[in-house]
Amino acid sequence: MDQTYVFMTDSDSDLLYSIADEKHIPVVRMPYTLDGKEYLDDNGRGGVEKDFFRRMREGACPNTSLLPTETYLEYFEPILKEKDLLFVAFSSQMSSTINNIYEAREQLLKKYPERKFTVVDTLSISGPMTLLLLGAHALYEQGKPMDEVEKWLLDNRMRCHAWLTVGDLKYLARGGRISSTSALFGSVLDIKPIICMGKGGKLDPVEKVQGRKKALRAIVDHTAEYIEHPEEQTVLILQGDVKDDADKLAEMLRQRIPQIKEIRIQIIGPVIGAHCGPGTLACCFMGKERKI
Repeated sequence: MDQTYVFMTDSDSDLLYSIADEKHIPVVRMPYTLDGKEYLDDNGRGGVEKDFFRRMREGACPNTSLLPTETYLEYFEPILKEKDLLFVAFSSQMSSTINNIYEAREQLLKKYPERKFTVVDTLSISGPMTLLLLGAHALYEQGKPMDEVEKWLLDNRMRCHAWLTVGDLKYLARGGRISSTSALFGSVLDIKPIICMGKGGKLDPVEKVQGRKKALRAIVDHTAEYIEHPEEQTVLILQGDVKDDADKLAEMLRQRIPQIKEIRIQIIGPVIGAHCGPGTLACCFMGKERKI
């Protein structure tokens, strides 16, 4: 299959490098800084994730940053010299990075006016974005035109879900999601937030429960409430270096929703992990439209 356009995304999708390689999906690698050194997220190729979370547990405070317009130009121009481009971006509501993508597009379309360059704001990130990407890419592989794939993405972006909890509230506090006082008292009382990928394109807190077991049960409950056609899909569990908890969550899901076709467990990448921290668990799937 030789399409007239390229299907492309960024590493904040947490799309595994092996899947990107297999499907020939170019990926813009997003930066993060750890102990004063900048790295580029390679979606698991280098196998750095466990060490990354270990260093966070030991007190390291990683940061993330925007890619400049010039870097996007370097990624996009070689493609636009040859073909049109469909770029599937992570949520505009979680970073202003997309503005640099738009600026790069504007510059390149002036230089290559015969080309078409479409940017889709998924209003998602990480696992739910991966599922949305793979659904759209299946159409791309079938030879569907860019307009049809773009429409599918826009029609379904509110149907990709993530329901998650974190291991330590201090990482949410560091990112401004909650106050430091709330984090302190929550940690003392073993309060676990239940968070979802909201319809506005942000991670929104939904409820608070006491203890890890109740948090896992809440994730399973919300998954059962929202999932559709589980027999046709792969459910993605993302984990912040807590594989045993991820296995436990997978077993709970199989017991509650036995018709799920497949459950895949994947460690969270460092850019997303910098904000949620070690101990994070997320269940990602396609389902009913987001209500929150």
